[in-house]
Amino acid sequence: MKIKSPLHAEHQLDQLAGQFEHWRQTRTYSGERFPQALWDQAVALAATLPPSRVAKQLRLRLIDLKKQMATPHVVPPRPLDFVEVPSASAGPQPTTATQLELSRADGTRLCLHAPMSPLLLEALVRAFVEGRSCCN
Repeated sequence: MKIKSPLHAEHQLDQLAGQFEHWRQTRTYSGERFPQALWDQAVALAATLPPSRVAKQLRLRLIDLKKQMATPHVVPPRPLDFVEVPSASAGPQPTTATQLELSRADGTRLCLHAPMSPLLLEALVRAFVEGRSCCN
């Protein structure tokens, strides 16, 4: 949720109050927890508006909103896939084989064992370090 101005935040708060009310009316049982998506929106609004105001309008306990604000929400990691890069046949091939193994903090590994030009090697390493696909 992007909040651009206080007026926009007030409008978003009104919209979110309606979503909370709709959820309360349609939940399957009375002890059911609020969906995380609603909490995330409430936390985003509490970063712009006073948390007490957000909690009051959404009919939440302030302590519960503050707990949600203090809890870091981890984004689930992307699934790791194997990517085979076909060799390019344009130009002369290097005669010496390159062996390179890299790993990132998230556990992703890159293992290269092939003859390749320095330009291709640089592009592959840069794409790996930046976490993007380079050869589509």
